[in-house]
Amino acid sequence: MGKNKYSKSFEIALSAISCAVAVLFLSLGILGAGGYFLGLWYLIAVLALMVPLSKQFFLGGFLAYLGTCILTVILGAVAKFWDLLPFIMFFGLHPLANALQIRFKVNRWLAYALKAIWFIGTLYAGYFMMVYGLIGDGILRTQLFEYLKNYIYILIPIVGAVVFLIYDFLIFRCQIMINSLIYRIRK
Repeated sequence: MGKNKYSKSFEIALSAISCAVAVLFLSLGILGAGGYFLGLWYLIAVLALMVPLSKQFFLGGFLAYLGTCILTVILGAVAKFWDLLPFIMFFGLHPLANALQIRFKVNRWLAYALKAIWFIGTLYAGYFMMVYGLIGDGILRTQLFEYLKNYIYILIPIVGAVVFLIYDFLIFRCQIMINSLIYRIRK
């Protein structure tokens, strides 16, 4: 079934459900049970945002992402905005970038390079927020941070590129899984 066979109300409903699930899990992760498991809550929110993209509802996917960010902030994440920032900058938009890469048949390695630069930029933004922002006070006093501080500008791109390669591969696999589950929904 192509995109043209679905009604606009189906796209809106699928995107709204996706947004609601993503907001729920991001809010749980950031305001409640987050901590060391914040990445798990991010992952569940990212999987939820893949749902409209599985039916090639690109606008619905983007609006679900936008609604997720806005509603999570309104529900109280403004107090811990720095926990939401990586999701806003990268993780929430990454499924959309993957879907557009497939849709427009962008070369896999070119897309990887561009997305890796984007991911590394997000890592640098997080680092600068820790060092020059309010969130790094406890982290900055550790011996490990003092040791890594001398090599951080080299470590971020190298480790970031390797971690992103694995992450991108796994997220593509998750998108395939979501696509096969959502394919069964007929409208």
